[in-house]
Amino acid sequence: MCLFLCFLVSTGSALAQQGKVIEEQTVKSKILKRNVKYTIYLPADYETANRTYPVVYLLHGYSDDNTGWLQFGEVNRFADQAILDGTIPPMIIVMPDGGTSWYINSYDGKEKYEDFFIKEFIPHVEQAYRVKTERQYRGVAGLSMGGYGTLIYAIKYPQLFSAAAALSAAVFPDDQMVNQPDDNYEHVFGQLFGRGLKGKDRLNKDWQANSVLNLVQNKTADELSKVRYWIDCGDDDFLTIGNSMLHIALTEKKVPHEFRMRDGAHNWTYWRTGITNALSFIGDGFRQK
Repeated sequence: MCLFLCFLVSTGSALAQQGKVIEEQTVKSKILKRNVKYTIYLPADYETANRTYPVVYLLHGYSDDNTGWLQFGEVNRFADQAILDGTIPPMIIVMPDGGTSWYINSYDGKEKYEDFFIKEFIPHVEQAYRVKTERQYRGVAGLSMGGYGTLIYAIKYPQLFSAAAALSAAVFPDDQMVNQPDDNYEHVFGQLFGRGLKGKDRLNKDWQANSVLNLVQNKTADELSKVRYWIDCGDDDFLTIGNSMLHIALTEKKVPHEFRMRDGAHNWTYWRTGITNALSFIGDGFRQK
């Protein structure tokens, strides 16, 4: 009987520590002229407490949607455990559907995802949930395309984000964009920077305005240092060169940042083993010193 009761108590305790996941919510966007889906993780005590919580916007990769981090990344499980053992403070994690927008505005104005995210989505989340609205308590993270979006938002809007954690970020040097096979460029990047462009014609003003490395070069060290950066990329990842160049560019400007190159490739095994450290890095800034 004692063993059975102990089992029930331990099981009930574990369940009580599980956060709540709402897999599909929607926000009506006037800017995009459509509804945008998002998934949200609420910490275990959200429904019983009255306080507000820090928030992390967690961005998915190119082939996924708002459920990617939940389904493949198991982020709720990692967040539950990290909150339980004190690795991260209780936080809300919001995962929007970015489609294939790369989280920016397209060159032709047909897709203004960046405007939607900054002007509509963040205000929606802060109105719909008990979120701390001060910059100190707002972070952004993501993988691959989402890592790119993470860096773009942090660099462009340092007044909004205190920390950014980019996993396997899609950081492309100019020469990699120039040498993209035509079919791949057209399919993935043409919608963003211009259709039918070849070679150096791809390095137009739209690309320059949204190139992570170019943005870093054109910002001062003081501007860049307003955000805490965590950069993590596998040593077998095809994006290793771009991430290494970003690390070098920040180092040359003496911008404090954390750079990790672990054993691994561009896959969920790598991201699952990195998300807790990324959230911990962001969460450290949420704690009072």
